[in-house]
Amino acid sequence: MATVLAEPNSPARPGDAAAPEAVVVRFAGDSGDGMQLTGGQFTLSTALAGNDLATFPDFPAEIRAPQGTLFGVSAFQINFGSTTIETAGDAPDVLVAMNPAALKTNVQALKPGGLIIADAGEFTKRNLEKAKYEVNPLEDGSLAKWDLLAFDISALTLESVKPFGLGNKEALRCKNMWTLGLALWMFDRDRAPLVEWLKDKFRKNPVLAEANIAALNAGHAYGETAELAGPLKKLHLDPVPTPEGLYRTVTGAEAVSLGLVAGAQLAELPMFFGGYPITPASAILHNLAKLKEFGVTTFQAEDEIAAICSAIGASYAGQLGVTSSSGPGIALKGEAMGLAIMTELPLVIVNSQRGGPSTGLPTKTEQSDLYQAVYGRNGDAPLPVIAARSPADAFECAIEACRIAVQYMTPVMLLTDGYIANAAEPWKVPDAAAFKPFPAQFLAANNNPAGGKVLPYKRDARGVRPWIKPGTPGLMHRIGGIEKAPDTGDLDYSPATHQLQTDARKAKVDGVAQGIPAQEVILGEAGSKLVVVGWGSTYGPIIQAVRRARAKGLDVSHVHVRHIWPLPANLGDLLKSYDRILVPEMNTGQFKTVLRDQFLVDARPLTKTSGQPFTIAEIEAAIEEALA
Repeated sequence: MATVLAEPNSPARPGDAAAPEAVVVRFAGDSGDGMQLTGGQFTLSTALAGNDLATFPDFPAEIRAPQGTLFGVSAFQINFGSTTIETAGDAPDVLVAMNPAALKTNVQALKPGGLIIADAGEFTKRNLEKAKYEVNPLEDGSLAKWDLLAFDISALTLESVKPFGLGNKEALRCKNMWTLGLALWMFDRDRAPLVEWLKDKFRKNPVLAEANIAALNAGHAYGETAELAGPLKKLHLDPVPTPEGLYRTVTGAEAVSLGLVAGAQLAELPMFFGGYPITPASAILHNLAKLKEFGVTTFQAEDEIAAICSAIGASYAGQLGVTSSSGPGIALKGEAMGLAIMTELPLVIVNSQRGGPSTGLPTKTEQSDLYQAVYGRNGDAPLPVIAARSPADAFECAIEACRIAVQYMTPVMLLTDGYIANAAEPWKVPDAAAFKPFPAQFLAANNNPAGGKVLPYKRDARGVRPWIKPGTPGLMHRIGGIEKAPDTGDLDYSPATHQLQTDARKAKVDGVAQGIPAQEVILGEAGSKLVVVGWGSTYGPIIQAVRRARAKGLDVSHVHVRHIWPLPANLGDLLKSYDRILVPEMNTGQFKTVLRDQFLVDARPLTKTSGQPFTIAEIEAAIEEALA
């Protein structure tokens, strides 16, 4: 369901007598139909209209599945409105289906009474066969529980761009702009920013720019002038009340990139990013490559191992080393992570999780790398782990990862996932002055507490060793992956030394818990009958489900954990104050196991591994069942 509707159990669509506070629209078509582009530009227009929003791009896993097949469907869902939006919405109010395959794979998600807009021109015999339809669903009554508006978008597009002399194939590529124009009319959006965007996008080919603008205008005019009976109505959603400030839409990948740069600036360090392309993490490399003026060096390595090892080398040399990947690439980086832990160098590792194992679900979302993040290295090799809860939250989480890495001389893993990385939401650009700097401290001969001796593994009161730049006069030293003697760093793998250093590395990471905020209750209070404990991208559906449950009088609270390892120092006592603990996560129960292990609490799992985010309804039903 759309978030906070006027009547939560009734369909909300353009034309309802009681205007809804939020609407969910899903654009779906072949992966060549430009649905992500359409959704992205509709998102831009929605943000400019002042609505709150959340998006969910849903890509096919195949690089290019055969056109018109079920495997090749690409979808983009947006939930927007005049109220606070936390998720991309459970069920669409409007489904725009550009071909039979898009209809078949998405229509069951549509609310009863919702609106289907279908391109009738694509419902040919061949396309129906590809989508496994025996008869045309636009004509057989099978869509009776929804409002249906079917017309030949393809033909209308061809007619609108006819004056520009495009070939049939090029002309049909303008279909997404025609559809976008209709959507802009439906939801009272301004076309002017989209016209300027098209002119800029096709500035080297003005004919294509004008053709796409003509298609956009034609779709808008169709809504304005066609005498359409039934469901298609214009709907205006007022802007959501927001504090004054500079806003922009941001994806998780963009927010991580900006947060890493901000973190390096706060540490007063140049940043080196070593990466290797992998879905959905590649966007971080793409974004950082545009930010070189902020002291960022980007390096596309030949493989995942080279990527992390180059970042470790940069940290050894006195820069902030950063690398990123998804689960399969993180597995390849495992040995080098151990090297960073043994050498005790700052390093930020971003894991944009996707469905696994192996290649798994390359374009779908999951939270199944938590064990890998907390435990997944050879030997006792602890490192701090942080999880972002939303695209905008990824900015602050990236800064926090940089802070911990620099202040504790340790690798840190930042967890996002495919949903966070690709989804977008409005973000109030923060005041840079609000962030406290944490400048890196390098050892020099004149501030060496050991005097004339060089002790690269001499720990301070927190158990943190000094950071020494290679080439510093009077401080020649050696570090490496073989076990080291305390203080001197000389090779020493005697039983007593290994025991001592293993304990010291663990104690240092455990001590990070003393430098992070106490765990707060997001919604509710300590001591409720039930607490729903989340981490990562489950935040949106959990808080909405808990809000709805509390509105029904249920005694339930919401706790959302950012610092996955080490856990906040007060979390155990907080969890023990609740009668029951429910942990929704997109895996088979990994964080639930960590909580049981660390605090001996009876945490119960709510799991999902379909490649799709939780819906609000799923968590709301689990809350009611847990309290029954």
